[in-house]
Amino acid sequence: MPATFVLLPGAGSDSWYWHRVAPILEGSGHSVIAVDLPYGDDAGQYEFADVVVDAVEDVEGSIVLVAQSMSAFTAAIVCQRGEVDVDLLVLLAPMLPAPGEAPGQWWETTGQAEAKRAFDVLEGRDPDAPDDLRVLFFHDVPDDVTEEAFSQEEPVMSNTPFETVWQADGWPHVKTRVVAGRRDRLFPLDFMQRIVRERLGIAPEVIDTGHLAALARPGELAAMLERYASEL
Repeated sequence: MPATFVLLPGAGSDSWYWHRVAPILEGSGHSVIAVDLPYGDDAGQYEFADVVVDAVEDVEGSIVLVAQSMSAFTAAIVCQRGEVDVDLLVLLAPMLPAPGEAPGQWWETTGQAEAKRAFDVLEGRDPDAPDDLRVLFFHDVPDDVTEEAFSQEEPVMSNTPFETVWQADGWPHVKTRVVAGRRDRLFPLDFMQRIVRERLGIAPEVIDTGHLAALARPGELAAMLERYASEL
């Protein structure tokens, strides 16, 4: 049965991030709403959630909310508030939040820096080298897609989304799936498996990509999303 996929980009990105996945889902008869979150405005995660709610107010039928990286915080708030009847939440390479946590705190509370450093050493990269976006995020993205990404206007990021504390007592009562990248250099796989197990009590499904699966493996990711939707 066709579903509506509501796609949220990661920090500093926009709906372009989903431009390789959306046509595949639409070609299979699904509807797609790729949401632009106001990362450059002085808006927090709760204002981001308002944007998502407004974007889907007229949707009928099953809703699959898909959140990349930091937008996991936004998605959790949307599901917690209950204004949108989300049938399935899919978190892709997520900054998986815990109640009472802000995105800016997440890095330290999860031990991300130590995990990334260990993975850099394991793969022979200098853990003390300055971050290179192409090396960190685009190492498995096709060259033409990478060049298109870097040709776009440089994103502006407000600090406000990182300061928003998720006010919750527990995880929302929404069916949740997590997808982790086997070659993710920002959130290494063993790190993601630990965080997902500790915070949700489940295991993530693994896709053979880095952090930007929608750009690197759109067909494989779309097939996973369609499979999830078929199980509703």
